[in-house]
Amino acid sequence: MILAQLLRRRGRAFALAAGILVAATSFTLLTSAVTTSKAETVGTVNANSRAAYDLLVRPPGTRTALEEQRGQVESNFLSGIFGGISTDQYHRIGALPGVEVAAPVANIGYLLIGSTLRLDLSAFLDSGARNQLLRVRPVLSAGLGQYPMSDQYVYVTRDPLTVIDTRPHGGWLPQLQLQQSGTKSYAVCWYVNYDRTGVADSGPFTSDPKGIGTSTPSPFTPAERTRMTCEPGQGKTTVDISVEYPVLVTAIDPTAEARLVGLNHAITSGRMLTAADKPHDGVNGSRPSVEVPVLLSAHAMSAGTLTATVQRLDAGDPAALPARLDGPSAHAFITGLSGATVGTLHEDLATGFQHLSAHSGYTSATYWTVGPVTYRSTSSGLVAVTRPAQPFGIWRGAATQGWIYDVPEENTGLQFRAVTQVPSADCAGVEGMCAIDPNGRPPSPVLDFVGRYDASKLSNFSQLSDVPLETYQSPAVTGADAASRAALGDKPLLPDRNLGGYVSQPPTLLTTLASADSFFASRPSDPAQRAAPISAIRIRVAGVTGVDKASQARVNAVAAAIRAAYPTLAVDVTVGSSPMPQTVVLPAGVRVVEGWTAKGVALRILSAVDAKSAVLFVLVLVVCALFLGQAALASVRSRRTEIGTLRCVGWSAREIFRLVLGELLLIGASAGAAGALLAYALAAAFGLHTSAAKAALVLPTAILLALLAGLFPAWRATRVGPLDAVNPPVTPVRRARPVRTVRGLALRNLLRAPGRSALGAAGLALGVAAFTVLLGVTLAFHGEVAGSLLGNAVVAQARTVDYASVALSLLLGAAGAVDVLVLSQRERAADLAVLRACGWSGGELARLSLAEGVWLSALGGVLGAGAGLGVLATLGQGLLGGGRVVDLTSAGLLAAAAGVALVCTALTFAIRALARLAPARLLAADQ
Repeated sequence: MILAQLLRRRGRAFALAAGILVAATSFTLLTSAVTTSKAETVGTVNANSRAAYDLLVRPPGTRTALEEQRGQVESNFLSGIFGGISTDQYHRIGALPGVEVAAPVANIGYLLIGSTLRLDLSAFLDSGARNQLLRVRPVLSAGLGQYPMSDQYVYVTRDPLTVIDTRPHGGWLPQLQLQQSGTKSYAVCWYVNYDRTGVADSGPFTSDPKGIGTSTPSPFTPAERTRMTCEPGQGKTTVDISVEYPVLVTAIDPTAEARLVGLNHAITSGRMLTAADKPHDGVNGSRPSVEVPVLLSAHAMSAGTLTATVQRLDAGDPAALPARLDGPSAHAFITGLSGATVGTLHEDLATGFQHLSAHSGYTSATYWTVGPVTYRSTSSGLVAVTRPAQPFGIWRGAATQGWIYDVPEENTGLQFRAVTQVPSADCAGVEGMCAIDPNGRPPSPVLDFVGRYDASKLSNFSQLSDVPLETYQSPAVTGADAASRAALGDKPLLPDRNLGGYVSQPPTLLTTLASADSFFASRPSDPAQRAAPISAIRIRVAGVTGVDKASQARVNAVAAAIRAAYPTLAVDVTVGSSPMPQTVVLPAGVRVVEGWTAKGVALRILSAVDAKSAVLFVLVLVVCALFLGQAALASVRSRRTEIGTLRCVGWSAREIFRLVLGELLLIGASAGAAGALLAYALAAAFGLHTSAAKAALVLPTAILLALLAGLFPAWRATRVGPLDAVNPPVTPVRRARPVRTVRGLALRNLLRAPGRSALGAAGLALGVAAFTVLLGVTLAFHGEVAGSLLGNAVVAQARTVDYASVALSLLLGAAGAVDVLVLSQRERAADLAVLRACGWSGGELARLSLAEGVWLSALGGVLGAGAGLGVLATLGQGLLGGGRVVDLTSAGLLAAAAGVALVCTALTFAIRALARLAPARLLAADQ
C-alpha cells in the first residue's frame, strides 16, 4: 500500500525525497564544515598560543589601571621600568617547582655613545678656487618632527695643511692645523672651533679652548654645535657630522636568554656573553678603571633621516681667506657669509651607528632613566598625555656643570615620559676629563665590547601570539588613518633619540647581571636600582605545550606559587595571549595603532568556538527537521480528501498513522542512500575533513529527520474525519465583503485557509529567525575573539561556514513557504479556473499569486525577525551588546526582504502553469 501510494503520487514523493536529500546532505555537510572549522580553529590556537614565555613578573605598582581594566599589557611597557625586583626574589622564583626558564631583564639606563655621519662634498667644490668655504645645513627628520641641526663648515685649500701637536704647550689642547701659504702659516680652524670670544689674544697656544660649553644658555644652542673642518684640496672632501646615540643598557642572564630566545645564535661578530663574564680591572688613559662586558646591537634602535643642504659661500678674495680665519673674529665672519645652494645630500641616521667600533673605549659616566607614558581614556580612544619640556639641567655634566656635547636634537620635541639624570661620581667619558674626588666611589665603568648581536636572528615565535619581547624589538606603531599615515610619511612611527619620546627604543647594550652593580656603585649615592635592579622576569613553565587543560594547570600553579611568595609583584599569564591593535591619539590629531597584548585570548577563543559550534549544530538540525515537517504536513493537507475517503471505508487512525509515517520513512531511506554518495563527493570537492563512514551517516540522519518531521503530520492525518473528504479546508464564511483589488483578494485567500497560511508563514519565519539567531551568534563569536591578531585569524577561518549555515537556514525557510504556496495553488486550481472563465487574464492571475506570496513572506519575515531578536535576548550573554541591536534588527529585516524576493522568484516558475489552465476540464472535474 505504501509503495503503491508513492508510485501513484510520484511528483509529491519525489519532491519530499528531494527535500529530505537536500536537508540531510546539507545538515551533514554543514556539521562537517563546523567540525572542520572548529578543528582548524583549535589547531590555529594551539599552534600560535605559545610565545617566548608563559608568565611575566613585574615590580609592584607597574601594572597600570588600564591594564587591570582591559586585561592587557601595554605596548612598550618595559621601557619605563628601571628596577623593582631584587636578585634574591629572582633566584627564589627561578627555583620554584615547574619553572623551566626564568630570564631577568634589568634596565640600567640610557648612555650616550658618539659617532659621526660622513657626507661627501667633492661634487660641490669649485675646481678653480684656491681657497673656498662650504656651509652644510642639516635637518633631521625623526618621529613626528623635523629638527634643524647646527650649521657645519668646510674650508678647502690647495695649500698644504700641517697638523701640530699642541700638548707640549701645556694643558689639554686639541690638534692645531696650520695652512702654509707662501712664507706664512695660518691657524685656519682653531678660532672657529675653539675660541669664539672675539677678543684678541696672543695666539692659539696661549690657553685652553674657551668660549664654548659653559656660557651658552642651553645644550641645543647652535653656536655650541657649529664646527669647521679644514681639508686639503686633493682627493675626496668630506665633512663629519657628530651624532650621539642614546643606548639603553640592560643586564641579563646569558644562559637564560640563550634558552629562552636563542640569543647565542644571534651573534654576528665577537662572542656571546657568558655566565663567567664579570667586571674586571682595566686602564682608561692613565687611570685605573673597571671594565664591564657588553654586547652591542648590530643595528641602531633609533631611526631618523638627515637631509643636508650644501651652500658655496661668497667669502670674497680667496687669497685673503686664510688671514680672515686666523683670528678671534673668525666665527662671526663665516656665520655672516651668504651663499648659493649647490646641492642636497641625504643620509640615514643609522649609518653612523654601523661605524661604531667594538674596540672603542666608551665610558658610561652619566646615564638617564625614563618613566612610562600616561594615557587618558576618551570616547575616541586612548590619548597619550604630553609632558612639559625637558629641563636643560639634565644635560649638564655632573662635575664640570658644562653642557654634555651633542645632545640629540630630538629631545627638544614632544615629551611623553619623565627623564631623570643619574650622574656619575666622576666626570669620565662623554663629559670630558677632569680631576675631582669621587668621594671614595668606584670609577664609572668602561664598556668592554665583546661582540654584536642581530635581534632578527632570534628564535621565531608566531606573530599571532607575540607577547612583548622589548628586550630585542621595538613595538610596531603605524598610522590609523590616511591623514595619520601621511603625517608619518607612510612609515611606521619608530623610536628616535628623544629620551622622552612616545616610542622608546629597546635595549641596545646587553651586559650581565653581575656587571650591573658597577654602574650603580659609581654614582654619588646608591640609586634605588641597586637594591632591586631587575625590571621584569620572563618565565617559561615546564611541560606547557599549548592551552590544553594540563598546560593551563601547570602555568596557573607556578603563577599561584609566585603570588603566594611575593603578593606585591605583578604576575601576568601570557600563554595564549595575542597582540590586540589599540588606537592611540597623539598630538596634532595623529592617530596610531599599536599592539597591546591581550591576555587569555586563546582560552576565550576555545570557549567561544565550543559554544558557537553547539548552537550552529542545534539550529541547523532544527531548521532541517522543521523544513521537512512543513513539507510533510503540506503533503498531508494535499491528501485530505484521500485520507477522509480511507476513513470512510474503515481505516483506523492507527493505520492512517502508519501509512503516512511509513511513506516518509521509505522516502527518507531512499533519499539518505543517495545523499550519502552525494555528501562524500561534495565533502571531497569542498576540502572538508570527511570519510566514507562519516558520509554514510547521511542515511541514518535522513531517516531520523524523516521520522522527526513525520510524527506531527502523521498525527494530524489521524485527526481527519470521514466528512473531511467533502468539506473544503477553509474557514466558514461569516459575512461577505466586497474585494476591489488584487492585493485585497490575495489577502482574503490567505485568510480563507488560516492553517495553511500560518504553515507557510511559519516556515519562512523559522528561516528568518534562524538567520537572525545565527547571525547574532556568529557576530557575538567574532566580537568575543576578534580584535587580537590570533582572534582575527580565527574569525577569518570561521566566517565561511558561519554564513553558509545562515544562508541555508534562510533558503530552507523560503523553500518551505514556496512549497505551501504552490500546494495552495494546486488545491485552488478550480477557483483559479473560475476566475479565468470569468475573464481574468493570465497577468492578473500571476499578480494574484505574487501578491499572496508577498503577503505570506512579509508576514513570516517580520515575525521571524522579531522571534530571532527575542531568542537572542533570552540567550543573553552579550549577544545584543556592543551596539548589535541595530545591526541585528537591520539584518533581520534584510533577511525578511530576501525571503520575500526568494519566494517571489520561486513562484514565477509556478505562475507559468497558470497560463496552461483549462477551465472547462477543471470545472468538470470539480463536479
